[in-house]
Amino acid sequence: MLIVSILAFFVVTFTLASIVVAISWMAFLKTRAEETEAEQGEAALEGDAGLIRTERLSTINFWDNVLARFDFIEILKTRIEQAGLDWSVGRVTSAMALAGAVAFVMLYRFLGFWPAMAGSALAALSPYGYVLRQREKRFRKFAENFPDVLDSLSRALRAGYPLSASMDLIATETTPPVSTEMRKTAAEANLGVGWNRALENLGHRIPLLEVNLFVAAVQLHARTGGKLSEVMGGLAENMRESIALRGEVRSLAAHGKITGAILTALPIGIAALMLWVSPGYMEVLYRHPNGKNLITAAVVCLILAHFVIRKIVDIKI
Repeated sequence: MLIVSILAFFVVTFTLASIVVAISWMAFLKTRAEETEAEQGEAALEGDAGLIRTERLSTINFWDNVLARFDFIEILKTRIEQAGLDWSVGRVTSAMALAGAVAFVMLYRFLGFWPAMAGSALAALSPYGYVLRQREKRFRKFAENFPDVLDSLSRALRAGYPLSASMDLIATETTPPVSTEMRKTAAEANLGVGWNRALENLGHRIPLLEVNLFVAAVQLHARTGGKLSEVMGGLAENMRESIALRGEVRSLAAHGKITGAILTALPIGIAALMLWVSPGYMEVLYRHPNGKNLITAAVVCLILAHFVIRKIVDIKI
């Protein structure tokens, strides 16, 4: 038993040392890559070749070549852009790999191989879950501020401003993330992309129903004509009613979300209380050959049940 403990200690120490060395080496390569890109950028500016921009997935050449071979990387890249995070795909994937490796090393010593694999998988998904959470918060804030933006756009059009000048005006007066997206759309249209393509890009960056209605209204007005200011005012009023209805539904569903959180935390609280009151009673489960697998299965079921309850009470309108 002593030999096994010593071997396990050396394995854990070697793994942690390998992770530290790998992180240090990646940081060194990233620094060299940034210096090389800076030198190339200066040379390009001197030679009037700075109009072409090459977008890389990672500043590390090896990791960039590996990520370029997978198709799902484009989906991850789109999610990061929609979340408004100034992160590269290489940084997110490296954080996922590092979190999974650290969780596996920490859980393998106490719970075994399969529980460590399950825990490392959940830990590896945590950076991606953070990206999705930030994306959802950004979309919600955009939807809440978008009716006011449409009202401002309607007043600018009614005052005689053209669409391009109106978009520039609301981009300077509104707050992010609406101002950021409107500024990108106006810049794309003014630089020769065209309003149809610029609005389609806006709908791709912000895949919300409100934005799709706005894009469809502007494109339809460009083909048929009419009073765009009245259309924008009507859209803003309908969106406010929809947001108010969503707020009522969200308040009614809050009871279900709190119930799900309590049901998720209750077994963990009872287990902690039993471990404090009677440690020997819980050690039987931990020391049994199948006890660690049962603990892992219980934790996984709790996490899945929590997300299932949240999905049930998340009513879409």
